[in-house]
Amino acid sequence: MAKISYKLMLCNQLDESEVMDKLSKSKLLGSRVYVVHVNPDPKLRIFTVAQKLQMMTDTYTWLATDWLSATLDSFPPTKKTSLGFLQGVVGLRQHTPDSSQKRAFMSRWKRMQQKGSASSELNTYGLQAYDTVWLVAYAIDRFLDEHKNITFSPNSKIRHMKISGLQIEKLKVFTGGNDLRDIVLQTNFTGLSGQIQFNQDRNVFSGGYDVLNIDGVSIRTVGYWSHAAGFSLSPPDARKGKQDSNCCLDQMLDNITWPGGKSKTPRGWVIAVDERPLRIGVPNRASFTDFVTEVHVSHKIRGYCIDVFLKALELVPYHVPYMFQPFGNGRSNPKSDDLVKMVAADVFDAAVGDIAIVTNRTKIVDFSQPYASTGLVIVAPIRNSKSSAWVFLKPFTAEMWCVTAASFVMIAVVIWVLEHRVNDDFRGPPRRQLVTMFMFSFSTLFKTNSEEYLTSITYVGLFFQSSVSVIKGYLIDGIRLP
Repeated sequence: MAKISYKLMLCNQLDESEVMDKLSKSKLLGSRVYVVHVNPDPKLRIFTVAQKLQMMTDTYTWLATDWLSATLDSFPPTKKTSLGFLQGVVGLRQHTPDSSQKRAFMSRWKRMQQKGSASSELNTYGLQAYDTVWLVAYAIDRFLDEHKNITFSPNSKIRHMKISGLQIEKLKVFTGGNDLRDIVLQTNFTGLSGQIQFNQDRNVFSGGYDVLNIDGVSIRTVGYWSHAAGFSLSPPDARKGKQDSNCCLDQMLDNITWPGGKSKTPRGWVIAVDERPLRIGVPNRASFTDFVTEVHVSHKIRGYCIDVFLKALELVPYHVPYMFQPFGNGRSNPKSDDLVKMVAADVFDAAVGDIAIVTNRTKIVDFSQPYASTGLVIVAPIRNSKSSAWVFLKPFTAEMWCVTAASFVMIAVVIWVLEHRVNDDFRGPPRRQLVTMFMFSFSTLFKTNSEEYLTSITYVGLFFQSSVSVIKGYLIDGIRLP
């Protein structure tokens, strides 16, 4: 997910003043990861200038392509002891597998250096140049075996060219160039730099890279990279031919020392100097000003929510520029929905205030963790009344009393209809029958009646099922069968 944010173009001569100007301007940007890709530079001017500008500290990350390893490998051992200013730089080197052929050649090269026949050390490009000579020699040898001779023909393009001191018109062109090129592309052998074989794009198959880390005066190999396996602690030739089903998951390197001598991976960015500050919308309230408000005299924003926001900023390990922008006129409370919609519309980058977290708002913006819990609050007036023994009757409304009285009347009537024909207790003068009916209906709630049922309990049960549940329970409990 990495991408290149800026490109600093440098001329091939790497003028020191130009490098200093470009790097000075880059310090104003937010990125702190630099990928250096230039021609081999024995003076290492980019890193020398970066050190002067104090850009080799722990807030920066420097990555270099294989030009740096090619340059450092060419240095004599005495010069490699003065690489302290490169501490923490991570570079790449084209991987060349270790072999007996390579070790024998390096021994011969050391002897040539001792005799004065060679003056510099060997890097990967030197090994590839050696392999290139053998590649051409193999191709020419095979060409002669197949075609027996080499022929040349004049070139019409340079026949009429005349340059003083040069007889360029006498130059001729090799006629078997296409055949020789095909032989070169078909060549497959093992050289000092590894396997030499061309792919369909006419490029040599890559053997991967060594990942290098400069730690003080030493250059450590912290891992390897190949197109097939990615990053790994084992070299690509050791993993060749193995089926690594977890190769994409096992992406690891050895511990890396970063600029400044730190082992913790740098963040790689800072807030740019010219970066636009965050626009923080705050409700300019008329009530509940303890949460957030704008002081009219100084026009400063203060309140509990602002204090929480400022404390949270102290935990951020880098500077975050911001500016408060009041939302509302201060004479009435602004609508929180409107403030949230302005954040979603990019009018504000964020909002700070007593904004409730509700469903419709969470669909368009992200909220922080709640830091003030309100819960569900019911506001009701308090009436001071004297305590009474009849306080338990307050929940009973007039409608409930009417329903209860109607139930008693219905029970009394039904019991009288069922019992007065066969039960002597329900006979007599009308007054006595009324008293018996209502006393029986009312007393069944509290005690067992002295009157006996003579009618089948089935009829009474049918009636009870249509009565109020509470009354029904008491009636069934009060039935005394003969």
